[in-house]
Amino acid sequence: MPTDYEKIYAETRHALGKPTKAFVQFFNQYEKSVVKVLDLGCGQGRDALFIARLGHHVTGVDASPSGIEQLLEDAKAENLNIEGIVADLSTYELSGIYDVVLIDRTLHMLKPEERIHVLEQVAQATNDGSFVLIADERANMPSIKDFFEQDSGSWKVTLDKGTFIIFEKNPA
Repeated sequence: MPTDYEKIYAETRHALGKPTKAFVQFFNQYEKSVVKVLDLGCGQGRDALFIARLGHHVTGVDASPSGIEQLLEDAKAENLNIEGIVADLSTYELSGIYDVVLIDRTLHMLKPEERIHVLEQVAQATNDGSFVLIADERANMPSIKDFFEQDSGSWKVTLDKGTFIIFEKNPA
């Protein structure tokens, strides 16, 4: 049975704890300031809040109304530049272009065809020099890599730690 994140978020504030270490490490070394970041499957915003505190504009998308509500409450309390959207990633159509997209342990909850839909959306919502950061189950990583590799050399793997991977689009 799938995890009921709506129930978890409604019952426990900041249920998933601190931001993902790999994302923290990336942003601590990221040289650009004030970029547009998309956090797909953001939950209550543990990664989105951290990134917005660095001065970036973050759009968080999640299926949990409670998660998005809490994200926006925390963002407002800290005067952070965060937009929250309640949406099902399997059908959500991205709009806008992002400099960094992160997907933190979300893709494994989708069916394979839904996963591809999300990755197609992400590929279209990025410019040259954009990064896609994905943390997911090891079993899903080969198909995720295959997706980005099929794009005729547009994407380069800049870090691969098994369950965490960073892609860069047409690096300079």
